[in-house]
Amino acid sequence: MKNILTNYVNTFKGLSKEVWWLSLITLVNRAGTMVIPFLSLYLNKNLGFSLANVGWILSFWGLGSVLGTWLGGKLTDKIGYYKVMFSSLLISGIFFILLQTLSTFESFCLGILLTMLAADAFRPAMFVALNAYSKPENKTRSVTLIRLAINLGFSAGPAIGGMIITGIGYYALFWVDGITCILASLVLVFVLHPKKVKELDNVIVEKPVSVYKDKAFWIFFIGMFIFGFTFMQYFSTMPLYYKDIRNLSELEIGLLMGFNGFFIFVFEMPLIHWLENLKKDKIKLVALGLFLVSLSFVILLTTSWIGVLFVGILLMTIGEMIAFPFSNAFAMERGKKGNQGEYMAMYAISFSLASIFSHNSGMQMINFIGYELTWLFMTVFAFLGVAILIALKHFVLKKEQSTI
Repeated sequence: MKNILTNYVNTFKGLSKEVWWLSLITLVNRAGTMVIPFLSLYLNKNLGFSLANVGWILSFWGLGSVLGTWLGGKLTDKIGYYKVMFSSLLISGIFFILLQTLSTFESFCLGILLTMLAADAFRPAMFVALNAYSKPENKTRSVTLIRLAINLGFSAGPAIGGMIITGIGYYALFWVDGITCILASLVLVFVLHPKKVKELDNVIVEKPVSVYKDKAFWIFFIGMFIFGFTFMQYFSTMPLYYKDIRNLSELEIGLLMGFNGFFIFVFEMPLIHWLENLKKDKIKLVALGLFLVSLSFVILLTTSWIGVLFVGILLMTIGEMIAFPFSNAFAMERGKKGNQGEYMAMYAISFSLASIFSHNSGMQMINFIGYELTWLFMTVFAFLGVAILIALKHFVLKKEQSTI
């Protein structure tokens, strides 16, 4: 046990203090996003919106995310990551608090659009900051630490959120979400002000290659869109499946979703450290992660046993543990030859764009063809993404050979 603990601690060594501070800010921010897994339930059960309307509202969430991520990338290259991160946290915190005052379909569409526009401007700025604060050999582990912070917050968030809904009501979630975002912006000022920190890998490219001309990146973009499309079902249609078909309560849903974050917090860093030491190809690892996510859907069709829900979320969790850090590292490597904000924005937009179509399409599909056929579609679509990523590996290999 002592050796296991020592090896676990060693996986965290060598990361800069700035990366640790950035992770803490992300943790504070992420702990308040407990409203997100319950948003579809809140809109459907509390405000009485139809599943079709819920789907459209979630599409506006995705649209706001796309616009915010694109704007965040542009602003990061123009004014720097610090100003973008601070503004995003502060403004989105205020908007999250105001969301609880909206009750009509039109107002909620506009409200969620503006909230996500402000909130997701943070993402490309955070990735560029992470790149600047990390030594080249620590990039993937730095990304993994950020994900640990995200998932530690997310593991506590849904569980606490379920208890808050049961004990107080949905409105309290918006207050908690908004206040934690504002607190995160204040922490940022005190610990990551540009005058107080040192950049370890500040990449300046005199003649940057435009991300729009990088063919390999756009094949990768499509693969990430498919990954995001299928993965995000766990945050919109899957909670409804748990409640409507499997008869779980909000508290049970929160605990099940919380397991995802807890498992990632405990096991992701050792897993990534082990995979890095194996020196496996990043694209192949991302494809493996997407394959596991596809299995998490098809397994739900095999049995009515309630334990299959746990097996499904375990497969999805391991899949994202592998896919997210290595896909992020691949995008950061490609971004070193161009504008980093632009590259990281497009990486994040692949998921934001997926959220526009994912939530709405998922809602419409379960409304018209039911859950089982929807899960079958997600499985096949994920298999297509695996094939695209394998094709990307061959494309990159061919390009590398042609330059030798």
